Amino acid sequence: MPGKFNPTKLLQAFQNRTPLGFKQLKHDRLRLLTAIAGITFADVLIFMQLGFSDALYKTNTQFPRQIQTDLVVLSSEAENFGRLRTFSRRRLYQALDVQGVDHADALYIATKEWKNPQTREKKSMLLIGQNPARPAFTLPEVNENLEKIKLPNHVLFDRAARGEYQEAIAQVDAGELVTTEVGLQTVSVVGLFEVGASFASDGAIITSDQNFLRLFPRKEAGVVSMGLIQLEAGADAEQVRANLSTHLADDVQVFTHEEYVDFEVDDIKSDSPIGFVFGLGSVMGFIVGVVIVYQVLSTDVNSHLAEYATFKAMGYRNSYLLGVVFEEALILSLLGFFPSLLVALGAYQLTARATALAISMPASRALIVFMLTLLMCNVSGAIATRRLQSADPADIF
Repeated sequence: MPGKFNPTKLLQAFQNRTPLGFKQLKHDRLRLLTAIAGITFADVLIFMQLGFSDALYKTNTQFPRQIQTDLVVLSSEAENFGRLRTFSRRRLYQALDVQGVDHADALYIATKEWKNPQTREKKSMLLIGQNPARPAFTLPEVNENLEKIKLPNHVLFDRAARGEYQEAIAQVDAGELVTTEVGLQTVSVVGLFEVGASFASDGAIITSDQNFLRLFPRKEAGVVSMGLIQLEAGADAEQVRANLSTHLADDVQVFTHEEYVDFEVDDIKSDSPIGFVFGLGSVMGFIVGVVIVYQVLSTDVNSHLAEYATFKAMGYRNSYLLGVVFEEALILSLLGFFPSLLVALGAYQLTARATALAISMPASRALIVFMLTLLMCNVSGAIATRRLQSADPADIF
């Protein structure tokens, strides 16, 4: 009868096993350092591409996520928050006829040239006009200052905008008015909020719908960018959405808030070339890592082929020799991953400071890259051992 499985003996055998893979790597320190540097480079490349991709999704959906509404009405030609297209405000009045709708407000959205009050440098800013009688966003700093933006040419500014604004922000925080220009109009910054820059704009300005129309004199009040519909208490959002889709003309489309955020994310995934570029960069980083580790392990196998042949002649199976190579792959993945994590954390902070983009390191991303590193090194090890598996001691000697 076969003996019973004894985990204690198995653990002791593992502890007494000669770490042949580690000793081989340590034998040629220059080759080891080269491999670690290569894996670190590949991992940093993957970290940065994933970080930029995540920042793209976050920054380009930050306002859609902050909208305070039950249903969203968009033009049927709208592509994303930066390219919404316009539709007649009449559709919002018609929406009030549908049972379950409490009120409907318009958002006006466009980009406008803004002059930095501190450096006088001109930047492209997202300008949003809302009804100051009701909150349009889940941004406490905006909602606390709705009365202020009712005054002519008074605006709220994004303190996390890309650029040098420390002095101007300090003045506003101290209760002072900061005067600058939006287009050809003079405006006063009377409050601050925080959202951040995106790939499409350097920051944002929020003001009342009337102030928006003053800053865009050629735009008509009856043509809006987005409709925000609040429902009566107890109303079923999905049912009201379906009724509105039937009741309104086909030049608009209606979403629940969650559906609208998904609409924005899907647009980035399917139509944004930037998202494709970042994804391709991650794949290229993985391929670079595979090639580098393969070169190291393949060279190591070739340089120790005689020793491996001796093991075979002594009766060791291919599985043992493959285990040595995969041990090397595991050690390389560990030694290459942790330096790359530290480098990536520093690069994330530097990038966030330089670009004002929301880029951070969640634990899930570190785990994903670590798993990719293990896969990268093991794929390389599998390729590098092909010659080893077919090696015949008689041929070597």
